[in-house]
Amino acid sequence: MRRRRAAVAAGFCASFLLGSVLNVLFAPGSEPPRPGQSPGPSPAPGPGRRGGRGELARQIRARYEEVQRYSRGGPGPGAGRPERRRLMDLAPGGPGLQRPRPPRARPLPDGAPGWPPAPGPGSPGPGPRLGCAALRNVSGAQYLGSGYTKAVYRVRLPGGAAVALKAVDFSGHDLGSCVREFGTRRGCYRLAAHKLLKEMVLLERLRHPNVLQLYGYCYQDSEDIPDTLTTITELGAPVEMIQLLQTSWEDRFRICLSLGRLLHHLAHSPLGSVTLLDFRPRQFVLVDGELKVTDLDDARVEETPCTGNADCILEFPARNFTLPCSAQGWCEAMNEKRNLYNAYRFFFTYLLPHSAPPSLRPLLDSIVNATEYQRLPDSTISQEDYRCWPSYHHGGCLLSVFNLAEAVDICENHAQCQAFVVTNQTTWTGRQLVFFKTGWSHVVPDPSKTTYVRASG
Repeated sequence: MRRRRAAVAAGFCASFLLGSVLNVLFAPGSEPPRPGQSPGPSPAPGPGRRGGRGELARQIRARYEEVQRYSRGGPGPGAGRPERRRLMDLAPGGPGLQRPRPPRARPLPDGAPGWPPAPGPGSPGPGPRLGCAALRNVSGAQYLGSGYTKAVYRVRLPGGAAVALKAVDFSGHDLGSCVREFGTRRGCYRLAAHKLLKEMVLLERLRHPNVLQLYGYCYQDSEDIPDTLTTITELGAPVEMIQLLQTSWEDRFRICLSLGRLLHHLAHSPLGSVTLLDFRPRQFVLVDGELKVTDLDDARVEETPCTGNADCILEFPARNFTLPCSAQGWCEAMNEKRNLYNAYRFFFTYLLPHSAPPSLRPLLDSIVNATEYQRLPDSTISQEDYRCWPSYHHGGCLLSVFNLAEAVDICENHAQCQAFVVTNQTTWTGRQLVFFKTGWSHVVPDPSKTTYVRASG
């Protein structure tokens, strides 16, 4: 009897939890509106800092226009005048889809565009898109995580396929800080949701085997905010660098090859050269061993405008690059250069050298040298020490590393470090001892050591 009561209670709790998640994310609603929707009346601006709701309206308008540019933009740093069209035309009567009901006008701060927006045309993929109807009988809802703006959930569709759902995180930092500043929950939702809308547009425009696949989207009423946006995407596994280092070198090489293909695609996309301002591993997922970018709300298409080379400085925590300013007033290849360097420091330096086949190690060393450091064999740096913690030497920075990639990473994260010296000494666990230096003005011969110095930018 007790066992039965416990089972009933557990089932009730699980049903309540699932129902709560579905109520927040998947309440029945409408598909995006038809073109030409009127923004509707705007209320008088309320109190607030930095210009109040007028400032909020300006920010919403700026994000709206950015989405429009990406919806219809073409190659080159500029973009044409935006058009108010739908991102994806859903086939009427298609399987698993519903006809859109007429949208309702939503009051917004003065000067802000209407909501839901009518995005640009994009490049519709084959077959009908999933819509609100596909989310009515999902099961197994599971919270996967959240970031600054969005929350991600895993659900199983009625047909059995598992997908990821993204929505604005109502308890997230982005929405919360906006509400504290402007005092309007609905207007702040619109501001945050345009980042999700931008990501949806870019997933559609940048379709590629190494870009997460967009399956569909839905507008529905949720809590006190009408027409909230949920996107439906391919489901992937998070990138955990420690776990990847435990996989075979061949699997890690496949990931690096995936990233190389993605870098080429971003540099030559239909929109022009696209840069990912946030390139950390958390912005990517693994799908059947292939690396795919999933977070695109921080992507940028336009190259940086400039009047001279001084405007084209690409800054990183431990290294800066100066690029040429073109005659057209754009920093040449800055987007591509940023992607390449970030791919190197977040992925290649960890995944390629570790446990590489002996026959490939000279080639991999040359890759490391070409991207960042110059190798000076049979040499050391006699002075130019700095102190760090924990160090094996009281007067300098002497640390143990697993491999060359870890030494590069340490030097990248020490602002003083401009070079390092690999010794032939190891700790009792087999880790190699490396001296980190502030420069290389005093390079002297030493057959038992190898020096690596930063290549000039």
